[in-house]
Amino acid sequence: YLALLGPSGAGKTSTLRSIARTAEPAIRHGEIWLDGKPLHKMVSFQAAQCGVSLVPEDRRIIGGLTVEENLILAQIAGPKGWPLERIYEHFPRLAERRRQEATTMSGGEQQMLAVARALARDLKLLLLDEPYEGVAPVIVKEIERILAGVKALGITTIIVEQNAIAALNLSDRAIILDMGEVVFQGTAQDVLNDAGLRQQYLAIKRQYPDVILF
Repeated sequence: YLALLGPSGAGKTSTLRSIARTAEPAIRHGEIWLDGKPLHKMVSFQAAQCGVSLVPEDRRIIGGLTVEENLILAQIAGPKGWPLERIYEHFPRLAERRRQEATTMSGGEQQMLAVARALARDLKLLLLDEPYEGVAPVIVKEIERILAGVKALGITTIIVEQNAIAALNLSDRAIILDMGEVVFQGTAQDVLNDAGLRQQYLAIKRQYPDVILF
């Protein structure tokens, strides 16, 4: 897991979108490679076929479809990943709501669906943009459990999250951006141990607050 952190406007979301090819970077230089394939030469559906999946902040759950229909559509749209049985085994809450219209679920449940939908495809790189945004505290622990499970599967993941401590505790490495420039890269533990670095770039004044707002 890689935590991509920094103040608002640093370029975190733009970086994820550039990798997923849903947006072009403001500065056109550099290259993006995945398993020897040049993502920088692709459009979004080609990157998705190569195993890149972006779970955006707004989740983009398809309205008018049930939970299960959202999952099936993800499998139709690209190379198949997990079968429905395996998804429901890891996401029992979604199994309970499989016939429910997806957009009527809570924010946390929709976040679970967004992650499950990514796993329903042949996934090599998972990009998470603010996975805890709009999630009730009672659901946060469940989302953390799910993301820890994804990590245990060995799926390379880049996470952008306002709750920097939560992202760092989950991650192995960290990159901090400021004004589109990399100002730090190292282990997540390095950031957790460096109070000055956290305060300068992440506005974290206490060592382990519950919620961090940039």
